[in-house]
Amino acid sequence: MAKIKYHFNTKSLKIEKVQVTMKQKLTRVLYVLASGLVFATAVLVLAYNFIESPKERMLQREIEQYELQFKILNDRLEQVQSVVSDLQDRDDNIYRVIFESEPIPSSVRKAGFGGADRYSKLEGFKNSEIISNTSRKLDLITSQLYVQSKSFDEVFALAKRKEELLASIPAIQPVSNRNLRRVGSYFGYRTDPFYKVTKFHEGMDFTATVGTDVYATGDGVVTMVERSRGGYGNCITINHGFGYETVYAHLSKMNVRRGEKVKRGSVIGHVGNTGKSTSPHLHYEVRKGRIAVDPLNFFFNDITPEEYETMIELSQRPSQTLD
Repeated sequence: MAKIKYHFNTKSLKIEKVQVTMKQKLTRVLYVLASGLVFATAVLVLAYNFIESPKERMLQREIEQYELQFKILNDRLEQVQSVVSDLQDRDDNIYRVIFESEPIPSSVRKAGFGGADRYSKLEGFKNSEIISNTSRKLDLITSQLYVQSKSFDEVFALAKRKEELLASIPAIQPVSNRNLRRVGSYFGYRTDPFYKVTKFHEGMDFTATVGTDVYATGDGVVTMVERSRGGYGNCITINHGFGYETVYAHLSKMNVRRGEKVKRGSVIGHVGNTGKSTSPHLHYEVRKGRIAVDPLNFFFNDITPEEYETMIELSQRPSQTLD
């Protein structure tokens, strides 16, 4: 109920009741409504900014959960990066050294994806930094793993080729010679038994009885099977690949055909006395790039270092060849 007000009329010298006009009443009502509206607005603003709704609380929890997951993902990416770095180090400093291959350049290993624009869409958010950093790490690791995968494919091919090389190199003696007494003449300048002049002997002569087994000294393919009454007599040539060839001369019998594949240790023929020969023996040559090299340097699967030293010493002595 509105409070009744009075005022003293100086003209009539009477106390009179104050009459409130309609305009004044309307003004007061509008003032009250405006004040209420301002107050309500202030309450709503405060509630909106400082009081979370259930939906906002749920979204905030989800954001916090995503932040935690990103941090865990970053930690795991760091661990993966450490493993990848270890694989790269082993690849460059162990595997490629063993197989005599150049290490992969750092510029290739650290190549990334695209450019800076690749991550521009991730900028401008509350957690942009952690999201973009995680994306960069993931892309870098993906790139490095791809390069490493290709590198391991290459290393595997190198290993397979190395295995083939080790099996193909003529690494044993062509006849059984455990006591080292069967070498009649070595590689180098020797006296020709027919002309009595010094000539370069392109192989080694192994003395043995006719019919003694002759072995292929490495895996390969028979490229020549020749029968002759002069020169090397009955002779076999094997191509071992990788530039290596071996020659087996003065044979009494040949057990292989041209084009046949042979394995190290296979019996390919038998010692004889055919061709230009003074007595039963095997003339054996190793060629690298069609150039004769000392067979003595290839017996590493067959003799000890001490036996090798003994044979080196014997090879220094003057001798006469058997062919």
